[in-house]
Amino acid sequence: MPEPSKTNPIRETSDEARAQARGLIENAQFASIAVLEPDTGYPLVSRVAVAMEKDGSPFFLASDLSGHSKALKIDGRASILFGEPLQKGDPLAFPRVTVIGKVEKLSRDDAVHPARRAFWLNKHPKSELYVDFGDFAFYKMSVERVALNGGFGKAFEMSAADINEIEKS
Repeated sequence: MPEPSKTNPIRETSDEARAQARGLIENAQFASIAVLEPDTGYPLVSRVAVAMEKDGSPFFLASDLSGHSKALKIDGRASILFGEPLQKGDPLAFPRVTVIGKVEKLSRDDAVHPARRAFWLNKHPKSELYVDFGDFAFYKMSVERVALNGGFGKAFEMSAADINEIEKS
């Protein structure tokens, strides 16, 4: 891949960039999800509490009554933006990652549901109040691609494989 230029800011993906992207997803408590409104086709952005599966797939808990859940039922295409700026400095100078893919609602009958629920409650203990409500379910994204902005001049395009669990040496 060529070096970044004024017309192409994308850098060659490095292990450091992969780790940064995965860390932004894995450590996030909340993220913004963008879906397509069924009636208008316009983007709808909402904030969701998030977690990450070992394979790098983001997942979240949502009510079937929410606008984003209703939209995902019709069209599972979505993107999720992770990365919160710190209190001081230019928010655009801080790293963020957008994960793009298709989201599906997960069944409570799934064999991994109890483990996913326990993991979720460990990360988001306040959701114990509603995690078992009938209109709430987990949703998981099948990642198709990843766009990391590691800060000014640090742009990377990645695949789902780039955010899979990195082998520990």
